[in-house]
Amino acid sequence: MDERSSYPDGEPCWADVVTNDLEAAQRFYHALFGWEYQNSGPEMGNYSTALVTGKPVAGIMPPPPGSTGIPPAWSVYLASADLDATAAKIDQVGAKVIMGPMDIPGTGRMMIGMDPTGAPFGVWQAGGHIGAEVVGVPGAPAWAELHTRDGATADSFYRSLFGYQQQQVGDGVNFDYTVWSLGDRQVAGRMVDGSDMPADGAPRWTIYFSVDDADAAVARAAAAGGRVVTGPDDSPYGRMAVVADPDGAVFSVIDMSRRTEV
Repeated sequence: MDERSSYPDGEPCWADVVTNDLEAAQRFYHALFGWEYQNSGPEMGNYSTALVTGKPVAGIMPPPPGSTGIPPAWSVYLASADLDATAAKIDQVGAKVIMGPMDIPGTGRMMIGMDPTGAPFGVWQAGGHIGAEVVGVPGAPAWAELHTRDGATADSFYRSLFGYQQQQVGDGVNFDYTVWSLGDRQVAGRMVDGSDMPADGAPRWTIYFSVDDADAAVARAAAAGGRVVTGPDDSPYGRMAVVADPDGAVFSVIDMSRRTEV
């Protein structure tokens, strides 16, 4: 078990999903991952923290009061020790802050930005809540990646924001994927969507959750009312699939024990 007590600037540290039916979402993710929940009250927007072995791994929340037209979706948050400095840098390097920075009482500070390619992303400054306290075990986060049509612009923006080292692992044409590292640790990736993706596919961050059997996981997801978008497929990083929950929020699952050269 990989337990975490802190995250360096730029590492994905948390993910949460907006859903139109909190109780239905809780049932789905419990059936899929075995999540238990710690629920906040109305004063905290009925935010629900998902737990694995009693440790926070992700969040589920209804749409914020007064919001309309927010589609069900997962959001990924990158760690920052100084949220105000990060927000100022975002404004300086061709992107924009669309929410915050704001205090979340007792837990930390957050903001939502929009990168230059149009992908929204979160930034989290830890207070009482550092993010996911366990990673890489079944039901916990395993990886996060950005999908975009403009890989060069995305690489440049996030490198200027957090100083990632970035390595192309594809051919840069048919498979354009860069792996982002902090020091000697790979922490995230960037994928250029190919021609097989819908032309109107929005740039987005996606979260992967670890499972001990990708095929069994997608079967559980389908039985619980979800939808298998793609896969399961083998990869050098594990056997993975893309899944949509009953409300349409898309995420990925990966069995990292099934690494295959393809």
